[in-house]
Amino acid sequence: MQTLLASSSMQLSIAPNQCQPLKIIALGDSLVYGYGDPDKGGWVEQLRRWWMLPDSAGHVLYNLGVRGDRTKQVAQRLEVEFRHRGELRNRVPDLIILSVGVNDSARLTRANGKNYTDFAVFESDIASLLEQAQQLCPVLFVGMVPVDEAKMPFLDCFHFNHVDQYRYKEATRIACSKRQIPYLDIFDQWMKRGENWRCKHLSEDGLHPNTLGYQALLEDVINWQALAKYHVKFEHQMKS
Repeated sequence: MQTLLASSSMQLSIAPNQCQPLKIIALGDSLVYGYGDPDKGGWVEQLRRWWMLPDSAGHVLYNLGVRGDRTKQVAQRLEVEFRHRGELRNRVPDLIILSVGVNDSARLTRANGKNYTDFAVFESDIASLLEQAQQLCPVLFVGMVPVDEAKMPFLDCFHFNHVDQYRYKEATRIACSKRQIPYLDIFDQWMKRGENWRCKHLSEDGLHPNTLGYQALLEDVINWQALAKYHVKFEHQMKS
């Protein structure tokens, strides 16, 4: 995996045939919003800032993350959100990046309570969201981060666990695969890195990444092959 350098020594590059900056929206829950990272604002915010550098591709990136959103809520605000935003007004974006689903998986009140969104309903909701987004423009999906089960429940009410997370993320992955939508399986990647690694990259609430976690998430995203076709590639350059 690449090691990201400071922005002063990092430069975005685009292929010669990419003449115009892209109009991109990132839509989803707190993982998109960047909650838990007071220093850098999360992975989407860091990506947005780098695309504002003078020598960058100049892509326009809107962060449309809302804390606590479930899949149905994201679908309800999908088109309304971007239709009135600057460069996107009266047109569709060039790319939509989705990231949602963890809130749907939570069990309410107790560890064996009902899922916040019934699994069958979630399967229908995620299919509807993907189809709605895909009718507008190309879509990429960034999967959920595994929680720290020892820190649950979240807010004394939401019981997140790895078994349910895996079930819901697999439903999302399969739904994406059926529609040929690239899916970045963050859950599996982070689980393979071990419990100690995960604990160092999650906030005290056990649910959201911390600043270090969002940095790792950013690296996972920019090293994702599916994103390379949009010329989102960082090149290290040493100043002479």
